[in-house]
Amino acid sequence: MNKVVQNADEAIKDIFDGATLMLGGFGLCGIPENCIDALVKKGTKQLTCISNNAGVDGFGIGLMLEKHQVKKMISSYVGENAEFERQLLSGELEVELIPQGTLAERCRAGGAGIPAFYTPAGYGTEVAEGKEVRWFDGKPHLLEHALVADFSIVKAWKGDKHGNLMFKGTARNFNPMMAAAGKICIAEVEILVEAGELHPNEIHTPGVYIKRIFQGENYEKRIEQRTVRKG
Repeated sequence: MNKVVQNADEAIKDIFDGATLMLGGFGLCGIPENCIDALVKKGTKQLTCISNNAGVDGFGIGLMLEKHQVKKMISSYVGENAEFERQLLSGELEVELIPQGTLAERCRAGGAGIPAFYTPAGYGTEVAEGKEVRWFDGKPHLLEHALVADFSIVKAWKGDKHGNLMFKGTARNFNPMMAAAGKICIAEVEILVEAGELHPNEIHTPGVYIKRIFQGENYEKRIEQRTVRKG
């Protein structure tokens, strides 16, 4: 099976209006920039987006928010996107905020075929509203359900033509688990090599999870908060 596609436009061509979409990355690190740009160009709308964050104004998922392509965000950290805040407060955007560890585990559970799990995170807060509570070892736990998506879009440092992926640094945070939790996973990589060139011990996501892969281009690799010492 040939998993290599020419570019992002070809990779995301069948993502449909109303789809549930997982987007990998942590802050602005390891986000699928090329696929997001292609989705903006395609104009796909009414999307439910599952992502650790919601990008920033003018970059990442922020571009999709500006075009009103996102119906609902399921996220953890959304504090640096003014357009996200505006749409939330005006009622234009549905939002489900989830503790970061719970979000990661819900994605991992989806990829592992685990339907639900209990966690103490969020008990006693708005996160707990409407959720089943059980006590374990004298401590209350919430029932959280796994997350799966019609499509997951991830960005890796290096991949081969069979879809095996290697991530770098913080990009390993959400990308691998989202790769497993999407019914169709699309991977964009900085470096695409022939099958067999990656050492098996260095592969973070096996190619069995990946349906399409392509070599991306023009990555900005922004730093979310640049801090330098004053002269």
